[in-house]
Amino acid sequence: MEKPSAGLWRKIKPRYNLVGSQCKKCGSTYFPPRIVCKNCGRESRMEDRQFAGDGEVVSFTTIRVPPDTFKDEAPYIVGIIKLSEGPNVEGHIIDNGRKVEVGTKVKAAFRRMYVDGEEGLIYYHYKFEPI
Repeated sequence: MEKPSAGLWRKIKPRYNLVGSQCKKCGSTYFPPRIVCKNCGRESRMEDRQFAGDGEVVSFTTIRVPPDTFKDEAPYIVGIIKLSEGPNVEGHIIDNGRKVEVGTKVKAAFRRMYVDGEEGLIYYHYKFEPI
């Protein structure tokens, strides 16, 4: 199996740009992107939608025993964020000293997630920062 390159990962729009989709027929928004609207079905007309990243925490938990990939970050917070444009998104919440609770306003930020293996390929992703 071929190892992923940094260039390949950067081509995945949702991972780096918070790009989802929106149905041109009914206006429903989705993240990750969908090719068919769950409301309009076969009549849907989907287009890419860039989300601003503003939202609020609707649920969260603190991870104290993480998978190996994130062992150096524990404890850390993972939450469900309702974006101002509609869809819910899962993501890490940056601990910037502000208390996180349901209703906390957050903003997406592009951050390093982890370094993979000896080659040191750095994976980036969006995280959310309380504002």
